[in-house]
Amino acid sequence: MERLAGTIMLSGGFSRVLIAFLAGAIGALALPPIGFFASLFVSFTLLVWLIDGTTGSPDGGVVSRAFRAFLLGWIFGFGYFVAGLWWLGNALLLEADEFAWALPLAILGLPAFLALFYGIAVMLANSLWSDGWGRLAALSAAFGLVEWLRSFVATGFPWNAIGYGMMPVPLMMQSSNLIGIFGMSMLAVFVFSSPALFGTRRGMVPGLTLAVLLLTGHVGYGFYRQHRPLPEPAADAITVRIVQPGIDQSRKMLNTDRAEIFQEHLRLSALPPTPGKKRPDIIVWPETSVPFILTQNPDALEEIAKTLEDGQILLTGAVRMEDAGAGHPPRYYNSVYAVDGQGQIIGATDKVHLVPFGEYVPFEDVLRRFDIENIVNLPGGFSPAASRTPIILPSGKKLYSFICYEIIFPDEVPADIASSEAILNVTNDGWFGDTPGPYQHFQQARVRAVETGLPVIRAANTGISAIIDPLGGIEAGLDYGQKGIIDATLSSKAGDVLSSDARKTNFWLLFITMLIVALFSRYGLVSREN
Repeated sequence: MERLAGTIMLSGGFSRVLIAFLAGAIGALALPPIGFFASLFVSFTLLVWLIDGTTGSPDGGVVSRAFRAFLLGWIFGFGYFVAGLWWLGNALLLEADEFAWALPLAILGLPAFLALFYGIAVMLANSLWSDGWGRLAALSAAFGLVEWLRSFVATGFPWNAIGYGMMPVPLMMQSSNLIGIFGMSMLAVFVFSSPALFGTRRGMVPGLTLAVLLLTGHVGYGFYRQHRPLPEPAADAITVRIVQPGIDQSRKMLNTDRAEIFQEHLRLSALPPTPGKKRPDIIVWPETSVPFILTQNPDALEEIAKTLEDGQILLTGAVRMEDAGAGHPPRYYNSVYAVDGQGQIIGATDKVHLVPFGEYVPFEDVLRRFDIENIVNLPGGFSPAASRTPIILPSGKKLYSFICYEIIFPDEVPADIASSEAILNVTNDGWFGDTPGPYQHFQQARVRAVETGLPVIRAANTGISAIIDPLGGIEAGLDYGQKGIIDATLSSKAGDVLSSDARKTNFWLLFITMLIVALFSRYGLVSREN
């Protein structure tokens, strides 16, 4: 192990670049659908040894060493994000004749941007680097900080935070209830980096002992929570039907099939209850299921009324149009409508966090001024809602809606989320085909269930649709590409959930602890010996 560590540290030129890139790419094997979390032990062990080599180099001054550390982290991050996000290009292939030019931006451009955060993380860790186990604390604190920054800088994109690699199954998701995904990323980096201590021996015993204790506590807490039964559902618990129509995205884009697509949703909604299940109180359709402006189509509302039974409510993703006044074009919102058995719209909620270049074009006016029409003409044109509002059912029960990738933003969960019966996540992952994308998206929805202690009702056009319990388990579901329905009764909320503020406090306490350990190790106040 020491010989291998020495070889990695002393590597240079192209071989060093290749090792850094492959180290990041190997880490992506921990993500769904593979979920081989042990790959991150290889990934971060190699990264620690590479940083050891950068720090130990006598060449250049402080600025030069900081730049080399940044570049190392960027290459590592580029490998991780290319391997984990290559599937984004699939959406552009649906209209390849018009948008194929943007494939490099999706497959390489976004990973190159996201890798900047990991470059910053390694640069920050390098400034506190030592030859003992404290350097693992420096790396974990830096990664925890940049994963948090990645959730809101430049509109935010915290997809595939390192912490998700430590949560392949519900047993290993439970600690997110205590410290959130960014705290999990911090602990994950420490644990996954710990084998590097075998290669350098300095601080091996305390560092490995702490890593084993952290991993044992993580799994033990998961075992504890999973073996505490959830409260029995109340007598008036909501019964749900999720419709997964399995409409191919290329077909959804054809105007000629709109009426037929609408009828497919209605047909699945009208099926009798699954044997042994109650009649649903609410029926849920995925994101933008209604292929026209619902408020301009009274016939469609009448068809919905004929399909619903007395007391049933349809919750459907749809485009909502709002008049902006004389002389102004109408505004369009990516929304969820609530429609009752009389065909009346009784509620609506709009998407708050839009997808850049998918639902809106940032700096559109500036781009038009410079005649950059290729980017301006990307699909989009939605307006964001000012705030997230719940859907209130006739019974008075609330559901908070997170449309598409909004579910990946833990800090956008409302402060009063505990007053909700469940999280409603409607999405259309059909844009990305049967790639890792839908599976990664689904995992992040499961972690939100654990963090909030609420069941998640997830309706996806092509899958993965499911009722997720508050511990991240799947009560009922349909896999990617299946057409059908899910009938289920919502489980009760978990009773031992920390508030979002408490999780944030725990995250910062953990960050400060790791930072103090790194500082003490850097300046010789923590033993580096065995």
